[in-house]
Amino acid sequence: MKITLIAGARPNFMKIAPIIDALKKHNAAAAEKIEYRLVHTGQHYDKNMSESFFDQLGIPHPDANLESGGGTQAEQTGNIMVRFEKELMENPADVVLVVGDVTSTLACSIVAKKLGIDVVHVEAGIRSFDLSMPEEINRMVTDAISDHFFTTSETANNNLRKAGVPENRIHFVGNTMIDTLLTHQPNFVQPPFWNAFGLTKGKYIVTTLHRPANVDGEQKLKTLVDTIIECAGDLPVVFPVHPRTAKNLQSLGIQTSNLFMVEPMPYLEFNYLVQYAKAVITDSGGITEETTVMHVPCITLRNNTERPETIEVGTNELIGTDPQNLYPAFQKLVSGNWKKGSIPDLWDGKTSGRIVSTLVNIYSK
Repeated sequence: MKITLIAGARPNFMKIAPIIDALKKHNAAAAEKIEYRLVHTGQHYDKNMSESFFDQLGIPHPDANLESGGGTQAEQTGNIMVRFEKELMENPADVVLVVGDVTSTLACSIVAKKLGIDVVHVEAGIRSFDLSMPEEINRMVTDAISDHFFTTSETANNNLRKAGVPENRIHFVGNTMIDTLLTHQPNFVQPPFWNAFGLTKGKYIVTTLHRPANVDGEQKLKTLVDTIIECAGDLPVVFPVHPRTAKNLQSLGIQTSNLFMVEPMPYLEFNYLVQYAKAVITDSGGITEETTVMHVPCITLRNNTERPETIEVGTNELIGTDPQNLYPAFQKLVSGNWKKGSIPDLWDGKTSGRIVSTLVNIYSK
């Protein structure tokens, strides 16, 4: 069996790393080896957003980098498709494995199917039901043409069933992001600014913002950041600033003694920060999964989520994009009434092993 693995953006690396580890373990023990090739589409190539992940997570450097970053959604999709088609024709595969819901996921799935190659989607079936999100389009199209679906929750399973996917193509395996988290948790690294910012475990807030509803429009972003600072009171607020957000923050001139804006952080340092935070305020989907497993309160500034299990089971609360909604959320937090949460089924660090075993069962000759 020959598998091509696709990584294109920061979240992909966290999902691919444990699958590569599981493939190595399989190949060390099994008579029939699985050949795999790692293709980095180059969708993101900020060193802190991508390169450091190869180093910190022990991912071998990719066999190919398509260097397709930049441009509009359509330009990027087209660039990836053209370059990945050439890659697949030169290096044929039996299976193309895509993860998550970024542009690379969509583009590489289309190319593989048009070349008659099976597509396996890891993290299939999740839905926000919000078509204004590019990621939702990517999920829907990828799931419409995939051959096998590896899922993180029963909610995702049901979404696929409703779309008519046969039961024997749905494989509930858990969450590879959590494999990475649990593997590397003992190696989390205190950020170099920890002492300079006067941070103490359990006594600071972490904020990440990047979605257009929150960061497009200077006044909206200023009101949101001002409200976070006000709600935090004396607590430091550490804000790793996404490149998209940094551009809009430049002209706002927000200056306060307890707001610390930093560049995007390497995985081990960022998750150290999250693990010991009093709470996380975010509009990211993936971070809500990590906070759930680490039992850290999470306030999500979105009107919908594709990961409802982080709310139903975990420590996450969805409060919408109105900054005013932060006040009651913080009241609940500081009064000690935030829900404790538990860990969703199969988020146990063993997902990647289940994926590789299932692939062997499906594709072994």
